[in-house]
Amino acid sequence: MKFGIIKERKNPPDRRVVFAPNELARLKQLYHEATVAVESSDIRIFTDIQYKSLGITVTNDVSDCDVLFGVKEVPIENLISDKAYFFFSHTIKKQPYNRKLLQAILAKNIELYDHETIVNSHNQRLIGFGKYAGIVGVYNGIRAFGIKFELFKLPKAETLSGKEALITHLKRITLPPLKFVITGTGKVGTGAKEILDAIKIKEVTIDNYLTKNYSQAVYVQLDVLDYNKRKDGQLLDYTDFYEHPQEYVSDFEKFTKVTDVYFTGHFHANAAPVILTREMLQSKDCKIKVVADISCDVNGPIACTLRSSTIEEPLYGYFPGENKEVDVFHPAAIVVMAVDNLPCEIPKDASEGFGELFMEHVIPAFFNGDKDGILHRAKITENGKLTPRFSYLQDYVDGK
Repeated sequence: MKFGIIKERKNPPDRRVVFAPNELARLKQLYHEATVAVESSDIRIFTDIQYKSLGITVTNDVSDCDVLFGVKEVPIENLISDKAYFFFSHTIKKQPYNRKLLQAILAKNIELYDHETIVNSHNQRLIGFGKYAGIVGVYNGIRAFGIKFELFKLPKAETLSGKEALITHLKRITLPPLKFVITGTGKVGTGAKEILDAIKIKEVTIDNYLTKNYSQAVYVQLDVLDYNKRKDGQLLDYTDFYEHPQEYVSDFEKFTKVTDVYFTGHFHANAAPVILTREMLQSKDCKIKVVADISCDVNGPIACTLRSSTIEEPLYGYFPGENKEVDVFHPAAIVVMAVDNLPCEIPKDASEGFGELFMEHVIPAFFNGDKDGILHRAKITENGKLTPRFSYLQDYVDGK
């Protein structure tokens, strides 16, 4: 079995990689029957020399590899026929802009595994960059508050070395007694919480958050039933929400009345209610000044996320009265941070963490007969066709 790490070719350049040098060396130690090669790259966060120094082959040609690992979509012209590929294909939600990519994958007889489709038997995702999105999202949200109110200046996350540097810079500033709310307790929410805990922001209960004033900054982390309620008033469990999201409405407004900065880290199903509505944002009682939309679903559950923003230009203003974008310094503007590729801002930490998860959950499946079905569940295409699990994509492939 020969594994290859491919060069990232999508623009804008992405410096992340599936395996850091140390993790790739560990793979070789654990699985003697495996060989690995890394395609030479001048943009990757880890240099060719860092791989070579650990005895890993660096080459300009990975066409002799059986399985190829990347992060972002591979340009169609660079796809190698009859190989197995792992990357974020952005096709499983029938994204129109990648239909031709999936068509080409099928035409070239490629086995496609998407990082998003790597799940356990309960359909829970096993790997991803979500934690690092949460980490950078909190930093960017606090930075946005400093910019808007000219209270403090933080450097852009992408100019710093990683998570510890972000924490160091956040510790240097003096925060007013702000109230932060996080929606979501998954990987994104965990990353957001990790940063707030690291800079000693006090976590409080929902009741205290809603009713008490504090002399220091505090935060609360919410799960889905903390900010959604059934239309008929029944108090049921999480399973009911996930199975019948259309029976729920947002109960988030009570938090908008006391919150200064909102960090979104939730998963949002198509039929689930809008969390932060235009009406809530237009209310005279709304206290929110910054929305760091880490989840970044445009036209989704956060009404002020009119578009995604970029690492270069991460902020824009939202004017609730007219539901339109305005300058960040407009007196009535809520600041929106909606960068959709946040982990790219700390590529070293993100790559190291991703590789550890990949080594734990995916690589063993190649050597144990896929006894847990990891590869079977994740495989989107095989022998030029969609696998049964992903047959729902056929009309998308056909252009219907």
